[in-house]
Amino acid sequence: MIEAAYRVGEAEGLAVWAEDEAGPYQTRPMPGYAWRPAGQPARYPHEYLRHGTAKMLTLFPPTTGTVRVTGVRQSTNAVLHPWLMAPLSTILAALPPASARTAAEIRAAWERWQEGLCIRITLPADLPPLRMLLILDNLMGHYTPAFVLWLFAHGILPLYTPLGGSWLNLAESIQRILKRRSLDGQHPQSAAEIIAWLEATARDGAGGDAVCLGWQACATTGAQSRACALPGRERGVYPSTAAPTADDVRLMVIPEPNDPLVGQLS
Repeated sequence: MIEAAYRVGEAEGLAVWAEDEAGPYQTRPMPGYAWRPAGQPARYPHEYLRHGTAKMLTLFPPTTGTVRVTGVRQSTNAVLHPWLMAPLSTILAALPPASARTAAEIRAAWERWQEGLCIRITLPADLPPLRMLLILDNLMGHYTPAFVLWLFAHGILPLYTPLGGSWLNLAESIQRILKRRSLDGQHPQSAAEIIAWLEATARDGAGGDAVCLGWQACATTGAQSRACALPGRERGVYPSTAAPTADDVRLMVIPEPNDPLVGQLS
């Protein structure tokens, strides 16, 4: 059902978004590749201080790649639910008005996205027009009745990944790219620094709160799509309009074979 949402959800007039939480990230030396002059490898300290952890909240539409990221110290329900409700309300307000339908047609539209599920979430008796499909993992906080009822009231149907199937949530995929671009090869000194780096990686040059990371089809691997985010000159995050120069490449540590950057340097 989640795959169908990615494939045909928007073609049926529905917004399709995925949400996930990543972390915790510690204030310690992070393994990974970093931009270093040839012959001058990064050196990590043999000890470090524990200055707390940070997490990354991510809201992601796979069809456009415009990711929304907020760094937090913890992701309890009291933090996650208000954070998620605010951008979802903004996204819904920008959607075209729902077409007029009968109550039976509205319910059929909701139930269409529960076909084939062994366990179906109970839908309220009165339903608004379906506006959005929201892919979530099976974290218990995502099943909180008050939160689920808020989603229903706003025309949002949650689609939960099965146990062991978190890879179906593409927000998790984009988080791995953002984490690598932000933290790999670095030694953050505070949770606030981690948060700043994560948000800076996902923020565009104009200072907005969202940036398109160039979500592209990947026919060679059979995957539906993948993200190609170039790293830059500070902590390795390049703006999407400025590819590395030939001189840059000669000074770079060669990235791992599965690094999305590889295709951009060829």
